[in-house]
Amino acid sequence: MKLSARNVLRGKVVEIVTGAVTSHVRIDIGGTIVTASITNAAVQELGLAVGKPAAAVIKASDVMVGVDD
Repeated sequence: MKLSARNVLRGKVVEIVTGAVTSHVRIDIGGTIVTASITNAAVQELGLAVGKPAAAVIKASDVMVGVDD
């Protein structure tokens, strides 16, 4: 994964709470939990699931989630 963002925090998905349109994805980064709010479609497209590795990508005030293909 190549990104312009410099704040990439790698960890493991510990919880996904799915709402009507968005999901809250909680990622454990070495004992600290980072929560991202992303669309349900993004959760599916990224193949996110509890226990899978993922990265919290922080740029400005937004948190995005990325996975390696």
